[in-house]
Amino acid sequence: MIARAFAPASVANVAVGFDILGHAIAGIGDTVSVRRIDEPLVRIDAIRGSAVELPLDAPGNTAGAALIALRAALGLGFGFAIEIDKGIPFGSGMGGSAASCVAALVAANALLDAPLPRDALYPFALDGEAVASGGRHGDNVGPLLLGGVALCTADRLVPVPVPASWHSLLVHPHAVLETRRARQALQGSYALSEFVPQSANLALVLSGCHRSDASLVRAGLRDVLVEPRRAGLIVGFDAARDAALAAGAMGAGISGAGPSVFAWFEDADQARAAAEPVRMAFAAAGFDSDAWVSPLDAPGACLC
Repeated sequence: MIARAFAPASVANVAVGFDILGHAIAGIGDTVSVRRIDEPLVRIDAIRGSAVELPLDAPGNTAGAALIALRAALGLGFGFAIEIDKGIPFGSGMGGSAASCVAALVAANALLDAPLPRDALYPFALDGEAVASGGRHGDNVGPLLLGGVALCTADRLVPVPVPASWHSLLVHPHAVLETRRARQALQGSYALSEFVPQSANLALVLSGCHRSDASLVRAGLRDVLVEPRRAGLIVGFDAARDAALAAGAMGAGISGAGPSVFAWFEDADQARAAAEPVRMAFAAAGFDSDAWVSPLDAPGACLC
């Protein structure tokens, strides 16, 4: 028995929701094939399409760790063999580790005698993501399970409604920034006064989404807590963000740990028109880049 699933890229944090808010990106992702085997174990038979060497040892791989957790929780007497085809660049801030993890879970779930509902896969996705990031945060895996924009706490997934017309722009400069290094930049103390404007911004963005009110999102989609500590790791970031804002974005910031930059727009035409100015900003900093325009309510992982 074999099942195959695709999981798209994602934008984590979304400027105002560090480790708890994310959304899917249509157009690029990872594909994972999972075969049900008699041996009571999880193994990774192949990883293709990666520019860097990724672990074939199942406990050290996000896809492998997720299926190990699934097997243990359900007490399965059979195992899984995994093959991963990477489509998301390593260290891009586009949720590549999460995509492999979620695609593996969706494929393996289809091979169960009684498949689980999507939200029941969330704890296993958190187990897998922790292998890559060092923490059980759901802002990448959550939107891949639900699709669209999702609020992802430690134990629940909450879909965040957005107008169908709202689109995102994601621009990836051809540079690598590993998640663990980006998280090290956040070490140190924080003043209580720093959290108040960030909390206010998160509240404005969530309210704007629920009310389909772009003016609220414009007022809040700005990272005043994490971005100042990470921006220096991304050459050309300030100019790229400013180019998106000048092109009419409701807000823009670092995608995940970076170096990719995301921006939200009220329609697809605005997002497409902004792609070239943002790419030009990275070009001025010495980087080629790729761009994707996607509806904010883009679909999550699916069988293929």
